[in-house]
Amino acid sequence: MSNKVAILGAGSWGTAFSIVLADGGNDVTIWGRREEVCASINDQHENIDYLPGIQLPPTVSATHDPEEALAGADVVVLAVPSQSLRDNLVEWAPYVGKDAVMVSLMKGVELGTLKRMSEVVAEVTGAGPERIAVISGPNLAKEIARREPAASVVACEDEEVARMLQNRVHSAAFRPYTSVDVLGCELGGAYKNVVALSVGMAVGLGFGDNTTASVITRGLAETARLAMKLGANPLTLMGLAGLGDLVATCSSPLSRNRTFGEKLGQGLTTEEIVASTRQVAEGAKSCRSLLALAERSGVDAPVAHHVDAVVAGTMTAKDMVDAFIARDTKAETD
Repeated sequence: MSNKVAILGAGSWGTAFSIVLADGGNDVTIWGRREEVCASINDQHENIDYLPGIQLPPTVSATHDPEEALAGADVVVLAVPSQSLRDNLVEWAPYVGKDAVMVSLMKGVELGTLKRMSEVVAEVTGAGPERIAVISGPNLAKEIARREPAASVVACEDEEVARMLQNRVHSAAFRPYTSVDVLGCELGGAYKNVVALSVGMAVGLGFGDNTTASVITRGLAETARLAMKLGANPLTLMGLAGLGDLVATCSSPLSRNRTFGEKLGQGLTTEEIVASTRQVAEGAKSCRSLLALAERSGVDAPVAHHVDAVVAGTMTAKDMVDAFIARDTKAETD
């Protein structure tokens, strides 16, 4: 059996995950949008733009040619910004092996269609659920790249495929667990970015741990309400792909979404923050699609509602925190 893996996306997380896969015994080819990034990976074994100072294993290479990256790969890892997946996948799909398993590292919900990433993959490629998986959990890219101990969830509706992927990504520093709850893992991963934005805003405003803990807890309850309404297993939200990912993303200064939120809390506009960084804060886009998904499902979603308003510039971060506290308590339970 082939042990070649293609990673489509040469950003921080895609590059960090190449180290996990190489440590697990795979030969890894990264597709990169920019040729200079591919050159730095091939010539210096380092992604200078996204993970400077991190040495990549010799079994990791890169190419700007998607056909070359995908040739012979039995596992295809998708690691591009969630809102660009569909357009990219239309181009890549003809080169994906007919039996290859596609693994989403992305944490978002598509604007307009409100589809999760696994649903976009299924729609574009025609692949069945046994060929689509997601990996989610507390996965801050720099810590994973430094081989700090971490755990995560590999989810696929086909348990055997989940176990196969578990074996392929298990290494001395990375402990994967398996799940069949793709829906719960994806919603937990997407929603935690929105919650991290609100936590970041509270930090940017100068508030302390009581405030941030309150926001994290309310955010988890909101995530669970939506996930359970859509059919997820509530235990998923208590595990690595729910609470674990939420805590890491909301607590760490390495988190793009928390950092983005801090800057909003300090008074910068979304446009000013986007102009100052090349990193993508997925929650700044997904807050709108998650809010729409919650509204369509009849689920109360004050965190998504207020974060979307601040990102859009129709509400200040201070107003958002005040609005949380002023909410009617009659219908609220812990």
